[in-house]
Amino acid sequence: MHGPRPRPPTRRRGFTLIELAIAMVVLAILAAVALPTFTGSIRKSRRSDAFAALTAVQQAQERWRNNHGAYAPDSLLATAAPGGLGQSATSSSGYYGIAITSADATDYVLTATAVSGKSQAQDANCQVMAMRMQGGNLDYGSGASSAAYPDASNCWAK
Repeated sequence: MHGPRPRPPTRRRGFTLIELAIAMVVLAILAAVALPTFTGSIRKSRRSDAFAALTAVQQAQERWRNNHGAYAPDSLLATAAPGGLGQSATSSSGYYGIAITSADATDYVLTATAVSGKSQAQDANCQVMAMRMQGGNLDYGSGASSAAYPDASNCWAK
């Protein structure tokens, strides 16, 4: 007599601990590479907040000079028009503080400085974005500090 037939061995489903550990290591390596790149891209895109604010002040400065014969000082930046430029001292998203660091009859320097405590403050060589009108020519700069007019233009989109 024959007894019950033995069942063929079944294959277990799922992951072994080794396979799971390897998958976690691969995931960690991908995250370590991707996260800094992603953060850098976010910071680069947020520089547009400074560009927009500085451009708005530049246009307001040109209107002011057209009517007054000289560029407006920082004290008139946030003063409502017609007595001032009517611009905000912070960028629209709040990542940068805006200032007129110097102004006279023919020249001015505008700066957008990353607000401390926000992610843009970690934007190494692009913490300060600047525009300078000098002798009728506008040039752009950026740097890690506002100690002097930043002269490197690597942070401006080209």
